[in-house]
Amino acid sequence: MATDSTPLVALQDPVDVSLDDIEQSLRQIWLSHGGDGTAPAAVRATTFTLVVYEADDTQQLLAALGYYTGPLDGILGPWMQSAIRTAEKKHNLPLTGRVTPQLREALQQEYAQQQSQGKSRSDRQPVDMRGSGIADAIASQNPCRVIALCPTLGEDTGITAQVAAYCPINKKLRSSLVCCEYITLRGTHEAFQRVQPLLKSLIIQELPRFLWWKGDLFNNVDLFQALAPQFSRVIVDSSEFLDPLRGLRAIAPLLEQNLPLADLNWRRLGAWQELAAEAFDPPERRLAIQEIDQVVIDYEKGNPAQAFMYLGWLASRLQWQPRQVVYQSGDYDLYQVELVSADQRCIRAELAGVPTGDPGQVLGDLIDLKLTSTNLEADCCTIICSETRGCMRMEAGGSAQLCRTYHVTPLSDQTAEILLSQELQRWGPDFLYRESFAVVSQLLALMP
Repeated sequence: MATDSTPLVALQDPVDVSLDDIEQSLRQIWLSHGGDGTAPAAVRATTFTLVVYEADDTQQLLAALGYYTGPLDGILGPWMQSAIRTAEKKHNLPLTGRVTPQLREALQQEYAQQQSQGKSRSDRQPVDMRGSGIADAIASQNPCRVIALCPTLGEDTGITAQVAAYCPINKKLRSSLVCCEYITLRGTHEAFQRVQPLLKSLIIQELPRFLWWKGDLFNNVDLFQALAPQFSRVIVDSSEFLDPLRGLRAIAPLLEQNLPLADLNWRRLGAWQELAAEAFDPPERRLAIQEIDQVVIDYEKGNPAQAFMYLGWLASRLQWQPRQVVYQSGDYDLYQVELVSADQRCIRAELAGVPTGDPGQVLGDLIDLKLTSTNLEADCCTIICSETRGCMRMEAGGSAQLCRTYHVTPLSDQTAEILLSQELQRWGPDFLYRESFAVVSQLLALMP
């Protein structure tokens, strides 16, 4: 599937409508653009419904406080990162350019203070309610109905609605353009609690239904629990969890309830998993994989979700059972893990959160990993590393074994919006994810 976004043209720019007139307004758009034979007719997509919930209010706080003036699209782009650094500098926080619990707390306190003094800018801040970044990345590849739920700050005054329609520009003239329709609902978190019947009526029940819950699972958890069971697939991104371990712990019971959950951050591990499998595919190395008893995984400090999921995948494939996890903070965030194999061998793994001067777009991306053995005769030493970071730490560690080194080619499609577009093409449960996460759950249970 191509990952380049096809340009979109507005069939109908966002227009305010009453809640009772949403469906009628959309029908009128398609009736008005049915085509007269001289140009392609615009046809509404009848593929699936995608509901996007922007759980994190950091971008709105930045806008209300005057740090940010871009579209409220929930995307951590250059404007957003610049605004975050400005706010971090003002509040004497480390300059990360990322959303952190400390930043959110500081912004919430500043917003509350300005509210009490009548200085908040939220009423004067222009709002791009469609969220063009989200819409373009998704709709250009997947024409569908998009329902954007945009929680707002301030007083609860109910829900307001907008409708719009956008079509991908086709290079070849066709008899019809299959277009997306957008419904944007805006209100406070509390207001969305009251309009669940409205949300259910807007979801096309006879078609597949997707819920993309952006940000942390603990923002408006009551609404999440009410909405999630209504969908064919619920999509999260653990790279955006403000408290990653708490978020991972919340996923485990959801999977146990057979909720059709998918994690975009799990998809980012695909190339690393494939290279590990490829390294032991040659006949002469297939038995050597059973000799592995030492694992080191480096990741960008700040979010250990990818590292835990990769170890969970490796352990589930090799039938390792977690026995102990010890955490040590410092310049490196270290998780020392002890596991046991089916034949009672002891396996030791180290997950190291490495501070980086120039972190990537996704917090917690894997940097490199090493699989080796205390059996110096075993031909199993394998190093896999990001091409952008190199393998300096792994190679500098030294080894009496001959290590084979593999490089993960940098991927340009690791953003949440592009991964989501790909996820919308998948159907059915991801059994490999469930099996791997069962081990992750066991690892987390061993931690205080």
